[in-house]
Amino acid sequence: MKKILFIDRDGTLVIEPPVDYQLDSFEKLEFYPKVFRNLSFVREKLDYEFVMVTNQDGLGTDSFPEDTFWPVHNLVMKTFENEGITFDNVCIDRSFPEDNAPTRKPRTGMLAQYINNPEYDLAGSYVIGDRATDVELAKNLGCKAILLQDDKEILKEKSLEEYCSLATKDWDKIAEFLFAGERKAEVRRTTKETDIYIFLNLDGNGACDISTGLGFFDHMLEQIGKHGGLDLTIKVKGDLEVDEHHTIEDTAIALGECIYKALGNKRGIERYGYCLPMDDCLCQVALDFGGRAWLVWDAEFKREKIGDMPTEMFLHFFKSLSDSARMNLNIKAEGQNEHHKIEGIFKALARSIKMAVRRDVYHFEVPSSKGCI
Repeated sequence: MKKILFIDRDGTLVIEPPVDYQLDSFEKLEFYPKVFRNLSFVREKLDYEFVMVTNQDGLGTDSFPEDTFWPVHNLVMKTFENEGITFDNVCIDRSFPEDNAPTRKPRTGMLAQYINNPEYDLAGSYVIGDRATDVELAKNLGCKAILLQDDKEILKEKSLEEYCSLATKDWDKIAEFLFAGERKAEVRRTTKETDIYIFLNLDGNGACDISTGLGFFDHMLEQIGKHGGLDLTIKVKGDLEVDEHHTIEDTAIALGECIYKALGNKRGIERYGYCLPMDDCLCQVALDFGGRAWLVWDAEFKREKIGDMPTEMFLHFFKSLSDSARMNLNIKAEGQNEHHKIEGIFKALARSIKMAVRRDVYHFEVPSSKGCI
């Protein structure tokens, strides 16, 4: 079955003109950054059909005469064609919003030929656009959406978040996602001592929902998500009436397993990553997702606890994390303030992960001379 990219025009392929939102003169024409390189790459490497779907309010009326639309639109299409980007279909709705026309996005009237058609795989298709209506169109079609925004905030009003697979303003990220796939993983670990659920999206925006029963531990884990640009959900019910040991250790094991699963075959990743200062402290976390577990720990803590977290568990956490993620960790921290020192380590880990998991789809090889890691 054929898959489709339903692609918006204004705000997606070209910059949408401010004020009147009409691309009706050559002076207003500006192409979206990095769209040519990446859309050409997708067209060449993948098997999606390209369908442009655009609302052009009142096209053909006095408010938007056709003779101001077509010259610019034709130049847009010709420019994409010259870059190897052709569209299999172009769907333009001319109605005003108040008309409630069945052909106007997010309604599907212009796309009836693709619905309930055994030739097309709508579940494997995407709508790409910059508005909530594009995501709503994806919902109505039965496919997923890629939203050209920094986050999914505009989707909350109509609860459309679940239909959006990626939110980014970067066409590099869109091409990476379409070519290499999403990197998400879930882990459920249940023992007599703990019940742990973790969800991880390596290509997220730093959204965190963390609850372990240990406030300081939650704060540290949140650093991994926020500073690593990872979407991270961690829910833990542990035997804290005994002590903190099992909660911290098992969380590390489950998190490491989740990272390992999300990385998949590791093709195209940077593999290595980071050090950072935090006031009086200098923290270094060198990392290698090379498939082998090893930990070097050079950090001394004099306090018994920081918050409600025993300092003796810091080493244990990172050892368990390294083992289950099958990664090398070399950690060193210098400084006087104990809180800053461990927080700096977690932040450095986050930045190290962010650096190491970065993918380059234009050099999509396993980063090892052995051919596997």
